[in-house]
Amino acid sequence: MVNVLDKGVEVVRCPFCHDEETKVLDSRPTEDGQAIRRRRECLQCHRRFTSYERVEEIPVWVVKKDGRRETFDRSKILRGLLTACEKRPISLESLSSAVDQVERSVRDLASGEVATRVIGELVMQRLRTLDEVAYVRFASVYRQFTDIEGFRQELERLIQTQKSRD
Repeated sequence: MVNVLDKGVEVVRCPFCHDEETKVLDSRPTEDGQAIRRRRECLQCHRRFTSYERVEEIPVWVVKKDGRRETFDRSKILRGLLTACEKRPISLESLSSAVDQVERSVRDLASGEVATRVIGELVMQRLRTLDEVAYVRFASVYRQFTDIEGFRQELERLIQTQKSRD
């Protein structure tokens, strides 16, 4: 909880007693280097808690197929990946890294808005390198195959890509 004082200095309130007097015990960058993790202690109640300092990013609007707009939500990408990778030997760490890569790409591409089609293609690129079975699962839902022919064509593209790598 952050409070802005009259002098423009920000303080972090204790989440337990809401006092403004805390001291920083330890500071270090997070693994991805996108934030600073601070371990704090409240000087009033002496309980410890963690706060994170991040750069405030400009929101990205996702344009849906029907024209609706909503804010970008990385948890939706993770849920889609988890579903596609169910019962596959893929670590949660690998999936989190894929979500980070997709989010970075979306923010790099976006001029405030990005189509769901673009996000779906970015996710499929990451999945193709992680696990081909998960890729086909995701593609079958994302591309909304209406018959076996569309599914077969996607498998053919995957096989051709695999052959060109070998």
